[in-house]
Amino acid sequence: MKHGKKYVDSAKLVDRNTLYEVKDALDIAVQTGKAKFDETVEVHVRLGVDSRHADQQVRGAIVLPHGTGKTVRALVFCKPEKAQAAIDAGAEFVGAEDMVAKIQGGWMD
Repeated sequence: MKHGKKYVDSAKLVDRNTLYEVKDALDIAVQTGKAKFDETVEVHVRLGVDSRHADQQVRGAIVLPHGTGKTVRALVFCKPEKAQAAIDAGAEFVGAEDMVAKIQGGWMD
């Protein structure tokens, strides 16, 4: 199978028989990035645990240092007496029929 010039150039920088340290692998990933968009990296880690045993299960969550770049915005449909509670809970847009009419009019902010 033929590959493009960018792929061939990037493949020359990687030795497929070498296990790289994380820092080295990230450096190579940055060097081989040739796309005109934000590229992603997939990581596979061998932890050496047996997930059938409860004490060896790996679970967790991370918080990215710079987030995902997306801001969460909430629109709440509620009765007027609940509007202030929705705003206090973090809703950016609150309404009922007026919001429905606004959305039907083409509003997508």
